[in-house]
Amino acid sequence: MQTIAFYNLKGGVGKTATAVNLAWHAARWKHRTLLWDLDPQGAASYYLGVDGSTSYKAATLINGKQGIGRLKQETRWPGLHAIPSDVSLRNLDSKITEAGKARSQLRKLIEPLGESYSLVMLDCPPTLSPVAETIFAAADYLLVPVIPTHLSIRALEQVKTWLKEKKYDHLKVVPFYNMVDRRRLLHVEMLVKRPAVMRGGLKTWIPYSTHVEQMGDHRAPVGEFASHTPAARAYRHLWFELAEKLKL
Repeated sequence: MQTIAFYNLKGGVGKTATAVNLAWHAARWKHRTLLWDLDPQGAASYYLGVDGSTSYKAATLINGKQGIGRLKQETRWPGLHAIPSDVSLRNLDSKITEAGKARSQLRKLIEPLGESYSLVMLDCPPTLSPVAETIFAAADYLLVPVIPTHLSIRALEQVKTWLKEKKYDHLKVVPFYNMVDRRRLLHVEMLVKRPAVMRGGLKTWIPYSTHVEQMGDHRAPVGEFASHTPAARAYRHLWFELAEKLKL
């Protein structure tokens, strides 16, 4: 089992849309996939149609009183399961701190999932906190969507610096450009001449697209309702590039 966390210190960069679309592609290519929506806002749960299908308390998960396997929900797509978000996740920071050993909490929870899934994907809240620490310790790869702007690049630099200081040496950080608008000169310039912090990332970039915004209308990945659009093709190419990196 490989664990992939979709994360950015900034919000509004298309993190959740990417997580949902790549999880959908993984399942289509016969990799049993679980997407855990760890963001209290629950956008991934909404896109996948599993919001409100279950309820749990973050504290009962952390202290081991509730098994994670009982929270799994089937989606409309074979091979793709999800653990919905819950409003109690807003208190996850404090519950992890109270339990102690923050780094190991999430890893211990998801380890048993390896018996059923080849991929576990985590849609993460935009924060540097005890929740982030336990996510980074549990993940093998950190996929970071980056809008081609100076502030978004700066946020990526901050995350990489923080990870180095905290010695998350096992974690492979994989940035990629998202929400690219080729009408903007800065976006084009950064595509052509990538900053050093983007090295080692994915070459595929996702365009800014109304079809991504329409995921909320259809409650489905882009490839499900607009399969021939540039956004759908970009997500497909992004998945193939990621799968090669994961050696799937």
